This record gives sequence, structure tokens and C-alpha cells, in this order.
Amino acid sequence: MNDYQNLIKCSRIVLVEFFATWCPHCHRMMPVVADVKKRVAGLAEIYQLDIDKNEELARAVGVSGVPTFILYKDGEEAWRQSGEMPEETLLSKIEM
Repeated sequence: MNDYQNLIKCSRIVLVEFFATWCPHCHRMMPVVADVKKRVAGLAEIYQLDIDKNEELARAVGVSGVPTFILYKDGEEAWRQSGEMPEETLLSKIEM
């Protein structure tokens, strides 16, 4: 959990996606997240964490479905949403 705390404080804006390799929605979001990552380079950090490799962490931060996106601003949770979404939705949350 300490590593996660450091991760969410590494930049002013951090987006964390909890995903699963077996999840079809997660697979459809992969190229969307990759595009967002390119578009916000220098503005925000984006991390993707596999819930099967981070079960305890996912439980600790209240992730119950995948994909789940959590946006942190200055180390504090600012937004959270689960499921597929358009690229513009993710961008708008990061840039707000």
C-alpha cells in the first residue's frame, strides 16, 4: 500500500486503471488508455494495474469491478468510474 501511496503522489495528476487480462471491457479500453497516455504526456501519469496481480490493493481501495479508473489530484481521489468510456471522457476528467 505504501508503494501505491507513492505512486498516486508522484505527479500532480495521476490516473490509475485497475484491469484484468480476462476482461473484454478492459481489452477494449487498452487502446483508448494508450491514446490518452500519449495525449496527456507531461500533464499526468497513467498507471494500469492488473487486479489479479494486485488483489489486496484493489480490495483496499474499494475496486469491485473492472475496468475501474481512479483519478488522483495532489494525492487525493478526485474521480472514480468503472466500465468502458469514450476517450474524451477520460481526457475531460484529467484536464478538469
